[in-house]
Amino acid sequence: MTTRRFDAAVKKLYEAFHNNTLNPDDCKHCAVGNILDCSDSWKHLTDRHGSVKLNYVGLVNENFGRRFNGYTPTELLQIEQAFLKGCGYTGLNRGRLIRPDDISNKDILFNGLSQVVECLCQLDCIKNFMDCSSLFNFKQKQELVEVK
Repeated sequence: MTTRRFDAAVKKLYEAFHNNTLNPDDCKHCAVGNILDCSDSWKHLTDRHGSVKLNYVGLVNENFGRRFNGYTPTELLQIEQAFLKGCGYTGLNRGRLIRPDDISNKDILFNGLSQVVECLCQLDCIKNFMDCSSLFNFKQKQELVEVK
């Protein structure tokens, strides 16, 4: 069973992915930007792109219990960080995240979205339906050896 906010977020991300409007470098078209209806208002919750540390504005919103399409400021930053990590963003260079070469590559974006779905599932205590590891977790049959 899923939650309303989960379903809405996944639907928006699905549409963005298939409409080629998903862009990790654009605050309105990244994972969180799409979840928030192509708004960039969430970027004011932190001082550094990819950080999960709330700034003053983020803390005020968090402490007042503000939610954005069902998500707290902390949750939004966690979602965005998962997306960036999944897309292959790493470390810092001059205070900015180091990005992969081709951020429009569908494989890279899919990896980012897979991480987002995992994060969304964790936030809502839902089993990650994209985790296929259980499909490959099996016991090998023991071969019967004939004894002559």
